[in-house]
Amino acid sequence: MEHHPVVIIGAGPAGLTAAYELIKEDIRSLVLEADDKVGGIARTEVYKGYRFDIGGHRFFTKVGEVEQIWYEILEDDFIKVPRLSRIFYQDKFFDYPLSFKNTLSNLGPIGSGLILWSYIKAKVQALINRPEPQTFEEWVTHCFGERLYKTFFKTYTEKVWGIPCNKIQAEWAKQRIKGMSLKAAIINLLFGRSNAKSLIKEFDYPILGPGMMWERAQEIVESKGSEVRLNTRVIRIEREGNHIKKIIAQHKGEIQEITGDRFISSMPVTALLQRLEPAPPEEVLQAARSLSYRDFLIVALIVDVEDLFPDNWIYIHSPDVKVGRIQNFKNWSPAMVPDQRKTCLGMEYFCNEGDDIWQMSEAELLDLATRELDKLGLVDANKVEDGTVIRQRKAYPVYDRDYAQHLEVIRCYIETFDNLQTVGRNGMHRYNNQDHSMLTAILAAKNILGEQHDLWDVNTERSYHEEFTQEEWQKRQQELKTAEV
Repeated sequence: MEHHPVVIIGAGPAGLTAAYELIKEDIRSLVLEADDKVGGIARTEVYKGYRFDIGGHRFFTKVGEVEQIWYEILEDDFIKVPRLSRIFYQDKFFDYPLSFKNTLSNLGPIGSGLILWSYIKAKVQALINRPEPQTFEEWVTHCFGERLYKTFFKTYTEKVWGIPCNKIQAEWAKQRIKGMSLKAAIINLLFGRSNAKSLIKEFDYPILGPGMMWERAQEIVESKGSEVRLNTRVIRIEREGNHIKKIIAQHKGEIQEITGDRFISSMPVTALLQRLEPAPPEEVLQAARSLSYRDFLIVALIVDVEDLFPDNWIYIHSPDVKVGRIQNFKNWSPAMVPDQRKTCLGMEYFCNEGDDIWQMSEAELLDLATRELDKLGLVDANKVEDGTVIRQRKAYPVYDRDYAQHLEVIRCYIETFDNLQTVGRNGMHRYNNQDHSMLTAILAAKNILGEQHDLWDVNTERSYHEEFTQEEWQKRQQELKTAEV
């Protein structure tokens, strides 16, 4: 049996950030990772020299502590990347966020007029004591009108989540949809002025992909005495009341018993609860069983074309194809592609483990992705030379109608433990960005050092929202400092 001051489950951004922050205070940790590489969903995969993300991972934050860590770890290995992401619909590219002028040009005056009329109708209805939107469908319709919702939101959102938009919580829309405003766009078009907030124009990116960040973090923490143990699956977590005593893990077929003083977990919170022994109360287990996830796979295609679309990624809104989003990794960093005469595209499919897409063989998926790329008119099928498939389980926590009440049961139970903290996207079942996951880990490390932070409050901060202005962030920080006093 081995003992460590801190045991961390998961070597993604949250787990490695916690280990990195602790080692600064000479607190060594053991990080357990089930995969054969670090980074979690922010890792970088490599196929025949072509590097690609599991989705795209921009490095942008308004949390100073997170930004400081990024630069401490990677130093000068960042590049500045111009941001461009658009919607591909009816064989045309639409600005994202939607702009009135571009939408008018693509849809024509009749289509645009119908969207505008639907928007005005929604605003009039909102004035007639309309109830607070509860679902994604209600929220988007309330904000932008029914026609724009059906044109630009419904199909893509249902591809991502695999459930109807009227079964997705409005909270997800509030958190993830940026500050679009048709009213502001129209004012800007007619009068040349607008107070609308816009997305960032550029972002930092590790020259060899986001996995580079976490591979370097692994090197740093291990050089200072901590250990990152790969290929290690946690199979049981033993507790005595509300105190974690021991982890039973399997490493390359060998069973290991690991004790610790403090524990941090970024594994899916549902799996964490199901592996506790003795088992939690039945109502907690029932809540865990009621939470769900969306799985994901990416088909990386090597294309014999030097330049395609200029976007970092595009959203595919057509219901005629299954692909939801297409990454162009060469536009993230040229170094991701070893042969600059070629392009590497990431065809992203949102699915559930065991469904028709998930069960396709690699050959079938390569064929599907190639056919759909050709059908969309983006690349001729005969230009696709090679490719590979990566599957990612539990990529996205699902915000269905009942998730909040189930998560509250789980939160209340986890908070009773005196030496366990959960962090990160899956550790807290929250669809957040990389910097938000890191922030929960930073605060978890501070708690081990004696501070008192409520990690579950982090998600209520809008610090990681791109449209959150610097003035708003400074005001919010001052409010927090005043409240502490």
